[in-house]
Amino acid sequence: MEELDLELTQRRIALIGANGSGKSTLLRLLNGLILPSAGVVTVDGHDTRTEASRVRRLVGFTFTDPLSQLVLPTPLDDVELSLRARVRDRVARRSQAIGLLARYGLAEVAERSIYDLSGGERQLAALVSVLAVEPSVLVCDEPTTLLDLRNRNLVAGVLAGLPHRVIVASHDLELAAAAERVLLLDAGRVVADGAAAEVIAHYRGLMR
Repeated sequence: MEELDLELTQRRIALIGANGSGKSTLLRLLNGLILPSAGVVTVDGHDTRTEASRVRRLVGFTFTDPLSQLVLPTPLDDVELSLRARVRDRVARRSQAIGLLARYGLAEVAERSIYDLSGGERQLAALVSVLAVEPSVLVCDEPTTLLDLRNRNLVAGVLAGLPHRVIVASHDLELAAAAERVLLLDAGRVVADGAAAEVIAHYRGLMR
């Protein structure tokens, strides 16, 4: 990416731009999955290079394909794994995991194979496994790209209702339009930054 100087403080931020524009790279810089080649990235004052474990507790990350994130046979197993570090008691951990899944409408599929879930259920299960760690910031890479309209609306609704700060990278311009701030990236540079309607209109103009 090109040199960036950004302060991301809004509760809802969207990154838009063509494939290869740098959206996913910027997201990965935010939680230390990628380290900057120069300069620093900080989250609430914590440096991603020197305080990586702290930053990853603060910044939850969901991937485009939830199967890249769901590593155990069922949603319940995955959420229990996320809870293991802070809920030592096995019975309490299972109870909390069931409660979290139920909160997001996944109680009936909690013990179903992740391969038997719909795309939306998988995406939500991955999201719940991240929320179980109690991050303060949620970073989502193309959360609706692989979904049909029904599941897209389901995931978008859940993201809209979260109390967390949420940063999404997306080709879904309707999802981006709900953000307080939108950044348009091109060739690793931020070429527009501001209110959703203005930046999305600028992007549409560039794509004509």
